[in-house]
Amino acid sequence: MTRLLRWSTRSALVASLWMAAGSAEAAGPCDNILQMLRVNVPVDVIVDNMRSYELTEDDLKCLVDGEAPEEILAAAREQLPEVEAPEAPAAEEQVEEAPPASRFETTETIGDDFDESEEEATAAGSAELEQYINDYKAGKYLTSSYGLFQLLEENAFPEKESTIKYYLAKSLQALDMNHSAQHYYMEVIRKGGPKNPLFKFALPRLAQITAITGDDNEVRRIVGRLDPAQYPRQARPHLHYLMGLREYDDGNLADASAHFGEIPVDHSLYPRAQYFEGMINYQRDKLKSAVKSFREVLRAEVPTDDPRIAYELEELKDLSLVNIGRIYFKIERMDQAEKYYSKVARDSIHWPESLFERSWTAFYAGDYNKSLGLLTSADSPYFADHDFIPEITYLKALNYFTFCEYEEVTRVMTLFDAKYRPMRDELKAFIDKYKSKEGSKLTDQAFDAYFGPSAGQSELPKAFFTKILRNRDLAAFVRHLDMIDDELELIAVQKSAWRDSLGKHLNDVIAQDQQRIKVLAGRKMLQSMLENYRMLDGLINDGDVLRFEVVDAQRADYMFRSSNPDTEAVDKRPIDFATQTDIIYWPFNGEFWIDELGYYRFTEQGSCK
Repeated sequence: MTRLLRWSTRSALVASLWMAAGSAEAAGPCDNILQMLRVNVPVDVIVDNMRSYELTEDDLKCLVDGEAPEEILAAAREQLPEVEAPEAPAAEEQVEEAPPASRFETTETIGDDFDESEEEATAAGSAELEQYINDYKAGKYLTSSYGLFQLLEENAFPEKESTIKYYLAKSLQALDMNHSAQHYYMEVIRKGGPKNPLFKFALPRLAQITAITGDDNEVRRIVGRLDPAQYPRQARPHLHYLMGLREYDDGNLADASAHFGEIPVDHSLYPRAQYFEGMINYQRDKLKSAVKSFREVLRAEVPTDDPRIAYELEELKDLSLVNIGRIYFKIERMDQAEKYYSKVARDSIHWPESLFERSWTAFYAGDYNKSLGLLTSADSPYFADHDFIPEITYLKALNYFTFCEYEEVTRVMTLFDAKYRPMRDELKAFIDKYKSKEGSKLTDQAFDAYFGPSAGQSELPKAFFTKILRNRDLAAFVRHLDMIDDELELIAVQKSAWRDSLGKHLNDVIAQDQQRIKVLAGRKMLQSMLENYRMLDGLINDGDVLRFEVVDAQRADYMFRSSNPDTEAVDKRPIDFATQTDIIYWPFNGEFWIDELGYYRFTEQGSCK
């Protein structure tokens, strides 16, 4: 029995694969500053670093275009006292010369000068409101957020409600309270939708926050109600990507492909879009196109100084290799399948999976000793806490059955039953608990049963939960909940006046959102558990059939031996370990060495007569 702990999802390596923010190529001072903003470097740290740059007028214009915060623009202007802020472009310059070649017609016009337009949209019209906005621009985020919240509570300027909430969201975002900021950005977006002058500024910022929390569930719902022509230019590729995910999850593959096709080749989301294009083509049985898309992922390069984004791209490439291998396996090109499975990096979290799938390739190619060797590697203790692949044991039994090693088949399947039947039974009991109408209302408790502070004992190993946390949506929900916990701690240590007013309100908002997210996480977890229950139940049933086949084969073997008594007198040929000079055979003694994984090979001769 194992005691389940609440693992931080920041250590779940795949959780962020689908949700990371885009990055731009870092070339000059402006690009470096914008890159630091994208990876959430504190503004005061960026301002300190800016002193080492020799900024030009072009850098200042670049920062304005890149929606740099006002405090960074002010620091840039201080280094260029003779340079004034660039004027907003003329109206005729704001209109695109021609709509892009796309099924999504783009008719909205947004000025290239993002901050100048924002200044116009948020004109205060009140000295008090202007003061709090200036506090934000001066980096006084606690003062700004406190004052803006008081204005909301007093309903002081109802005609400026969106402006107040927008700057309140920006202040909270600067305080690293991203979930609270998300709440207010969404309120701005919901008030008037695209007709709200602040809509085109709040939506890109909301998209930025989803890249941090990992949970784009709310943004997808908002974007789903928009005409693509209403997407703000600054967030257009990201929003097309999110809509592609939504349509893909809903099974609308053609619409998903259209959205993914809108992402430019030089955008950081392009490799992920191509990966989904490959999945879409595979599901539509367009295998050549699928391979082409996956190969596009393999060729992709995303210039970045962020090690997380670089790591995610490498993972995406490994997944693409696995999928190309599956395609060749499907069309029975075992040599090509083996080639692509073998390309997966040894240090990749997908390597054990590739070893297992290679073992099926060797099995269908008739190389059962190679298949058993690969299964031995995939089942090594090095992967025990990270990979849940029950099929390994079943395929071992199939290999031994092919060798007519019936006693070994029985031994392997007995161990399989002892290990996996209790897991199957626990999953069934847990899923049945929430099947009823009453139980379906308690899905937040489903999440807490395994991930809450009072998680009990379970037959399910850590590797099982590592596997289900690789589900993109579930991982995002759990990561979001972890970040909310951090945010609650951050609220609790603020000054008492702030904590007892705005902080108290945020605690109430967060409590409601926590409950909602736990419900969504519980549903997704139950869905994943149901899929794994069906997989285990199917394997156990297949194992029962295999046992029947063993009994039948043993009966036939006994009949053959009784009719051919001389068979028992024939000794098995001794194993000859001689081989070419560059290969040395070392008999396996049950001790695993990581550098040997992937090279094991059995020398089973079989007992078939």
